[in-house]
Amino acid sequence: MMLRYALQTVRARKAGFLGAFLALMCAAALITACGTLLDTGLRGTIRTERYAAAPVVVSADQYVHRTTVKHKKGKTKVKHKAKPIAERAWLTGNLRGTLARTPGVARVIPELTFLAQPMTPAGTGGRTAYGHAWDSAALTPYRLTAGRAPTAADDLVIDGDFAARAGLRPGDRLTVQSTQAPRGYRITGIATPATAVRHQTSLFFSAAEARRLAGHPGEVTAFGVLPAKGADPERVRRAVEQALHGTTAQVSSGDARGPVEFLDAAAARTRLVSMGGAMGGTSLLVAVLVVVGTFALTVQQRHRELALLRAIAATSGQIRRLLGREALIVGAVAGTVGALLGLPLGGWLHSRFVALGAVPDTLERTVSVFPPLAALAVTLLGAWAAARIASRRVARIRPAEALTEARAERTRPAWGRIAAGLLLLAGGVVLVAVLTVLRTEPASTPVTFLAVIVLSTSVALLGPLLVKAAALLLAGPLRLTGHGGRLATANLRGNAARMASVVTPLALLVGMTCTVLFVQDTLGNAARAQAREGVRADWVVAAQGPGVPGEAAERLRARHDTVTEVVRTTVRVGLDKYPAQGVTPAGLTRTWDPQVTAGSLDRLGPGTVAVSEVAADQQHLKPGSTLKLTLGDGTPATLTVAAVYARGLGFGDLTFAHDLVAHHVDNPLASSVLVSTTRTQTELATTLREFPGLRILSPAAADALQADRQQANAEVNYLAMGLVLAFTAIAVVNTLAMSVAERIREFALLRLAGATRRQVLRMLRTEALSVLLLATSVGTGIALAVLTAFSVGMTGRAAPAVTPLLYVGVVAVAGLLALVASAVPGRVALRVRPVTVATAKE
Repeated sequence: MMLRYALQTVRARKAGFLGAFLALMCAAALITACGTLLDTGLRGTIRTERYAAAPVVVSADQYVHRTTVKHKKGKTKVKHKAKPIAERAWLTGNLRGTLARTPGVARVIPELTFLAQPMTPAGTGGRTAYGHAWDSAALTPYRLTAGRAPTAADDLVIDGDFAARAGLRPGDRLTVQSTQAPRGYRITGIATPATAVRHQTSLFFSAAEARRLAGHPGEVTAFGVLPAKGADPERVRRAVEQALHGTTAQVSSGDARGPVEFLDAAAARTRLVSMGGAMGGTSLLVAVLVVVGTFALTVQQRHRELALLRAIAATSGQIRRLLGREALIVGAVAGTVGALLGLPLGGWLHSRFVALGAVPDTLERTVSVFPPLAALAVTLLGAWAAARIASRRVARIRPAEALTEARAERTRPAWGRIAAGLLLLAGGVVLVAVLTVLRTEPASTPVTFLAVIVLSTSVALLGPLLVKAAALLLAGPLRLTGHGGRLATANLRGNAARMASVVTPLALLVGMTCTVLFVQDTLGNAARAQAREGVRADWVVAAQGPGVPGEAAERLRARHDTVTEVVRTTVRVGLDKYPAQGVTPAGLTRTWDPQVTAGSLDRLGPGTVAVSEVAADQQHLKPGSTLKLTLGDGTPATLTVAAVYARGLGFGDLTFAHDLVAHHVDNPLASSVLVSTTRTQTELATTLREFPGLRILSPAAADALQADRQQANAEVNYLAMGLVLAFTAIAVVNTLAMSVAERIREFALLRLAGATRRQVLRMLRTEALSVLLLATSVGTGIALAVLTAFSVGMTGRAAPAVTPLLYVGVVAVAGLLALVASAVPGRVALRVRPVTVATAKE
């Protein structure tokens, strides 16, 4: 019976439920899109290319492990955690004999994978280029279609796709920038893979040259295991696992071979899970806030109808069940439509992340029924909960009170609402206080956006009080605008709850947008400021290719310049991840100043490390302390702390001697070279003319280049939160349109009382501007408090980076949305004759 009444109500009030439908549909689409990203991170396929012909692949362990044992109340609890390392881990070549003796194994092929960038104008078509030994071509397999295999040190075989793009053929010369100085090679052959290889360019060297360039004597990237004829690959895999029992070697087959080949795609899985979870969590919180506000406005507009139901003996439970079923009906339709729209939205989002380089295209997008079903379930639950919350007041009060409140809004909000608002406000203040002591980006970023949402929720609950306070402050100025201003003031005072429902999404839009835009600038500008202040060099050598080779640095040293090579990596202390760098210790203080606060950089060497104040605080370190860590390729190291420095944001938390880092990274080329010299830029360029792709920059020019890279990285975060902001903007328009559209009877009575259409529109415009002023003030205050706390925690200074022009743009867009969303439905409502509206049934 109640379901039939609910269906009849939804059919009769389609326009009234349109706002709730749009809010729920957008929420479902957003949750589905974020869910597909999360699903791709958890279950996305990484297909192998290089190892297509090797059913079993043996590789090194790419994780750092930690096992903890706890004894509590007579019980022993063992926990095992693992975190990925940043670089490729290498495997000892001694395992080849063990693998070759394994039953069912016909052949074991060692694989070497290393940096090898061809220096041609045509490039590689966006594909990453890797070098290999020709012996491992059988792993794909690659077969010669022209020429011969490489035998001499300067012989080279290239793949057919690259040969066609660059217009190369056997006999041509090609310069390759690998892990050492650029070298010219003679192309002896062109090879074509038996299966499609779409995501990489392969260059094949002679075995001796490949070992030299790989720089890991006695080690290999992986072993490809080819089963004997007629042997079952799965049985061979189990035999290989048994043979390697007791070692850290990992055995992979099937789709598990892909992550061994494409380490960046394997790392992107974790990143995508983090991004999808963060976006989904933020989207869900924003959706709950918006949907509850929309349903509250819908129920408020039906207050008279619900009051009459109470007056004719409808019980509180019946009212709640009616509204709950209505919400479920609307939620089911909106959730289904939104979930279907969210699938292509998730595809577009994934493609944009790939285009921006945040996710490699080797990680294939996964499409399943789980994200849409989850979005539908969340939408139904959210709609039902929102309806229950919104109907709480009208279902609990006596019928006579309900009829009274249907005609005139309560003079003050319920005490429970005020108490909840104050509690959330206190919670937001606590989160802001916590932000001031968080000193790492992974820890502070989620707290930052959670603080904005919690404070915005408190604004939603305390909104009527804020609107009335704003009406008192604006009463004087609004009277000066004439009759429209006086009417606007009366509406702000008399309909505070309705106006508050508009203030909430507007304040959330301004606060969230400012936070998204300026949190990255705050962090990036502080890091760049530290880097600018810490670089003492006269010139910076940068590379357009993979990096600056060590031979270029030696060439500069031969001219008596002080040269500091900088190599970047990421290391782990326990399971904690820290950005790190390796620098040349000789003459370091002439080119680099990290603002040492304890110890001395003079002691930096192969067995020591300098740490930032943040790392020192977290790991309880000081000069002379022992630090155990895991280098980028999984190699454990025990070092002594030589110095503690303040500029960790600009230079990384850990600084090692250059050679220690260079031997444990995939790309040992320097990301930059700092040069202290009396020579000119032209003289330096002349010295390095034999090294293609190198540029001599002033520190200011290098800083500008870093700013461009920072902006490119920030675009990923803007895209990640852009959909949430778009949803909030839609909610602003939706709520304003609903608020104005239900006032058609009020407008008609004003017209019959003598007000002109222009005066009514002026009143609407004044109300919208007043609400915009309040929402902008509140949203700006929230963003400013959160950004200041973030700045204190991350940079040590209360100096958030706010671009005035960008802030004005945010407010202008919010204002445009508010004015359009109030003016358009207002003009539509005023087209109906006042007498027709006034004499119509409510």
